[in-house]
Amino acid sequence: MQTAMPQGQTRSPVSSVSGTATGPQAPTLAAPLGRIGNLEVRLARNQAEIDYAQEIRYRIFYDELGARGGMHRFGGRDADRFDPLCDHLLVFDNSLTGPEHRRIVGTYRLLRQESAAAAGGFYSQDEFELQALVARHPERRFLELGRSCVLPEYRSRRTIEALWQGIWTYLNHYRIDVMVGCASFPGTDPATHAEALTYLAHHCRTTADWDVRAVTGRYHPMKLMPLDAVNPKSAIAAMPPLVKGYLRVGARIGEGCVIDPDFATVDIFVVMPVKEIGARYISYYGGEGQDYAA
Repeated sequence: MQTAMPQGQTRSPVSSVSGTATGPQAPTLAAPLGRIGNLEVRLARNQAEIDYAQEIRYRIFYDELGARGGMHRFGGRDADRFDPLCDHLLVFDNSLTGPEHRRIVGTYRLLRQESAAAAGGFYSQDEFELQALVARHPERRFLELGRSCVLPEYRSRRTIEALWQGIWTYLNHYRIDVMVGCASFPGTDPATHAEALTYLAHHCRTTADWDVRAVTGRYHPMKLMPLDAVNPKSAIAAMPPLVKGYLRVGARIGEGCVIDPDFATVDIFVVMPVKEIGARYISYYGGEGQDYAA
């Protein structure tokens, strides 16, 4: 389970967030990556911020959504071996008072390809054949998105737009070509989401050159009902907000779904080549992010 935005191990040293980039206008990633009203988006700068983001993840994944994976639980935080190698994109509500890390209201975990290599692979390759996809595109730079969550009172379009503004600045900084990652449906029975999964399998599949399949032994089909019985409007309405958000920016879905018993979810795989993101979204997020891209 990578992401959860519902309707919306051991302590490790903080990973570097400054980064380096080529080009005359590479942003300084210690600075804010975006801002909408009182919401500011930037990368975590210290361990206190990562710890609090992990607390938020725990509250949402375990307390709210019923995850039970012991290997990810540590002192009321959702943490694993990938966290020290990731950049943690955070949304702050600057209208709140108190310590800065306590103003975090949303988070996204970003794992670049070079960092995944240091970890022995991407997080989601235990569920989907991601390494085969990467190997077919050696000239492309991949970014894995995961662990997306937002506090209930901030599950709004504005927060989603702030997150995407930050992601877009990050993509430009690191010259990312392809975004990938899991997105999750609640529960462990794909049949519960038969209409939505069937719709995705028929209408939102990746093209052949970007195809990726659930790993053998964990594969579950997504075509769970006759296509003529699927009502597109109700199928889309039944999808988690994060999945609908990905589809809006032009994401495509891999073949098959996977049951994640630790997080009590049904996972699908999302592929987003940056060049195929809808022009209106590039214009919107690129335009909004210009103040943070220089």
